[in-house]
Amino acid sequence: MWHKNLLELIGRTPLVQLNAVTRGVPATVLAKVEYFNPGHSVKDRIALKMIEEAERAGLLRPGGTIVEATSGNTGMGLALVAAVKGYRCIFTVPDKQSREKIDALRALGAEVIVTPTNVPPEDPRSYYSVAKRLAQEIPGAFYPNQYDNLNNRQAHYETTGPEIWEQTEGRITHFVAGMGTTGTICGIAQYLKERNPAIQVIGIDTYGSLFQKLHETGQIDPREIYPYLTEGIGEDIVPGNLDLSLIDRVIKVSDKDGALMARKLARYEGLFVGWSSGSAAWGALHIARELSPKDLVVVLLPDHGTRYLNKIYNDAWMRAQGFLEATAELTIQDVLRAKARKTPGLATVAPTDPLRKAVELMQRYEISQLPVREGDRILGLLTESRLIEVLMDDPHAKDQSIGTYMTDPPAIVLPSTPVDIVSKMLTREMPAVLVQLDHGEWDIVTRSDILHSLVEG
Repeated sequence: MWHKNLLELIGRTPLVQLNAVTRGVPATVLAKVEYFNPGHSVKDRIALKMIEEAERAGLLRPGGTIVEATSGNTGMGLALVAAVKGYRCIFTVPDKQSREKIDALRALGAEVIVTPTNVPPEDPRSYYSVAKRLAQEIPGAFYPNQYDNLNNRQAHYETTGPEIWEQTEGRITHFVAGMGTTGTICGIAQYLKERNPAIQVIGIDTYGSLFQKLHETGQIDPREIYPYLTEGIGEDIVPGNLDLSLIDRVIKVSDKDGALMARKLARYEGLFVGWSSGSAAWGALHIARELSPKDLVVVLLPDHGTRYLNKIYNDAWMRAQGFLEATAELTIQDVLRAKARKTPGLATVAPTDPLRKAVELMQRYEISQLPVREGDRILGLLTESRLIEVLMDDPHAKDQSIGTYMTDPPAIVLPSTPVDIVSKMLTREMPAVLVQLDHGEWDIVTRSDILHSLVEG
């Protein structure tokens, strides 16, 4: 059996239990992993729904143009739908969005216009205003307007909500999701609360956004609206999809906490998710710590980590934001510096050299292995233990060529490789690693070299 097109793959995403990051948490926490959608995000669901409803209403006709203001994921979903259905796409995105998201949209044939983030929504330069203007000026254009288009919420009422209810067999007690356009959280909440009004719905906001204050007081405090880094959640406008009566509590999560939690999910759960997924998971664990073993928490993880490789998954970027401590991590380059003070240069042998030459070099430099080199290539390795084995069997083999007795070359690392990684690689079977330097040069590192660098610094 096959699918007629990519759009039939949207939805029916898995529910996965979190284990490592939930140690000590009483409640069970399940993740609705939305990167299993073909566009790798939850927004595929609303993209298909909004376009199909526009077609039914005659708002979008063959050859038309889709114009949307997007933080990236809705654009990706719309671009996939447009590719299958043959529409042109133009997207406006704020300049804080990751390079990966913008490049992906363009790869799918969309035209992308990058607009300034730090302007109010009504400013003609904002990504909302630019999208609205283009939709008015381009003949045959359709502006989905995910913020106010109630088909956004309806898509989740019809698909995501029922999936969660069925996958938990109705046992869900708490649902946690980020708040952006709010279509996701409100559509799912509406469905779940119709099935069981006791289910608690927790929205995840970010510092610099209006949702928490609006939920708690019914007011918007302009002093709490300011630029933030997290992508995909938080707003400085009130979306038409928002229904605060469906949300029981709103928690703010900092940029840093969301980013670090996303990295933890990747490292300890194997879930390579995006920034707002980390924020949602942080909020879910915060809630789950207050609950009992009888409670079942479902947290929605909206997208994939590949869209944040140059941000939250880039150590240098994280340190620049103050999210990671600057560390003096010991690298193989440090080992080589310490080694150079003791034994400068790399001793090697050729495959045609006799074994006696290898013995002489090992004794002269007090080393236990020699790379076998031919030009710029390392062909193999000759170790002290291998020499003893060969010469014990046949003392006359000392005049035989090294190439006959060498073993395969060891693993290759770069000078920037952390020492803790290399130390785990070194074993009895692999007593050394090769270090690839610039200009075709090589060096070698052993456990002894690492030990020397740790002691001598």
